[in-house]
Amino acid sequence: MKLLSVNVSGPRVVFHKFRPVRTGIFKKPVGGRVMMRKLNIEGDGQADLKNHGGEYKAAYAYDVRNYAHWQKELVRDDFSHGQFGENLTTEGMDDDAVCVGDIFRIGGAVAEVSQPRNPCYKLGLRMEDEAFVRRFLESCLLGIYFRVIEEGEIGAGDSIERLEADPEGITVREMARLRNYGAGDLETTRRALRIPHLAPEIRGEFERRLEKAGGPGEAVE
Repeated sequence: MKLLSVNVSGPRVVFHKFRPVRTGIFKKPVGGRVMMRKLNIEGDGQADLKNHGGEYKAAYAYDVRNYAHWQKELVRDDFSHGQFGENLTTEGMDDDAVCVGDIFRIGGAVAEVSQPRNPCYKLGLRMEDEAFVRRFLESCLLGIYFRVIEEGEIGAGDSIERLEADPEGITVREMARLRNYGAGDLETTRRALRIPHLAPEIRGEFERRLEKAGGPGEAVE
């Protein structure tokens, strides 16, 4: 596995339905090495801190295998690194190869997979296609959010090494499907709740799902 590009952006103003919107989704590759910190990548910024950034969304990765999927599906060849708003463009870390709870060394940093992304309308702005957001969500190829365990420098060309595999073995794509389309899959929901550092927002959703179904959630030891 390999880090192909590190992409950052400060918030900027664009127009959505004739109204100004601040967004940091227009990521661009940076040269040299930057710090991967507990709350973000050095030089990066988010306009909406309620839904973006923070401990369980410190960095977002999207893999070139997913790029190939969308190039074929959309019949486009104009993608550049950072196209999907990702901080880390990777090779070998697609949504079917990585599990929530897996821990990786990325350059000089150590990070844990905390959740898949759930896109907002701003992805449609970046892709210049409002309908793409639903298509992206339905694919369940949503990319990876990381919780940073050890801060460190990262840069294009760094190797990515899996240090620990989560025992539940729920891939990022499976988790995306479970969250958005798996309300009836209570068995996998219980397994997901056994992941110690599952993002709190998803943990809350799954606990409420089980309560609604009339069953207890799983305690994390």
